[in-house]
Amino acid sequence: MKDITQRALLFDFYGALLTEKQCMIYDLYFQQDLSLGEIGQTQGVSRQAVYDLLKRTEESLGNYENKLGLVKKFLDSREIIKGIRAEVKNLYRKSEEEDLEKINFFLKELEDSW
Repeated sequence: MKDITQRALLFDFYGALLTEKQCMIYDLYFQQDLSLGEIGQTQGVSRQAVYDLLKRTEESLGNYENKLGLVKKFLDSREIIKGIRAEVKNLYRKSEEEDLEKINFFLKELEDSW
């Protein structure tokens, strides 16, 4: 998975477990694209302090994922649903008229879930 996507997912799933300061610095650096120096200036800390905080934050997010595995479960579920969706669409092409209503229901459920 791309590094940017991985970071975003980790932050989405585990960001609430971080401190307010960690969230703010992480957001400024990765989502608002400010430099370490710019963040340090606005926060009244050194560039090195910002770097250290970001590294500790990334380590914390990685530890949460290693212990809980929510991002992996989410991505695995998406792949399973893609496979189910493909199978249902394949069945749709082969189905008799009376089965189409049931298949349409399942397709709508899959679409609404993602």
